[in-house]
Amino acid sequence: MQQVTPDEAKTRLPDLISAALRGETILIGEGTDEIVQLVPVAPTRRPRKAGSAKGLIQMSDDFDDPLPDFEEYMR
Repeated sequence: MQQVTPDEAKTRLPDLISAALRGETILIGEGTDEIVQLVPVAPTRRPRKAGSAKGLIQMSDDFDDPLPDFEEYMR
């Protein structure tokens, strides 16, 4: 965990961002008063789009036909 002053954070921002991305806790504040915690933003997931795989999946014409191995169970 690193605790830095706002002035120090201005001059070391790229290093502090790198440390936060590595999972380190970065606190910015004066003395014992912590004002801000620097944390990475969680990546957002794109919403699913219905029909986006259209044309990519093909089924054979006999897909629904009974399988020969199961003929005895079909009686």
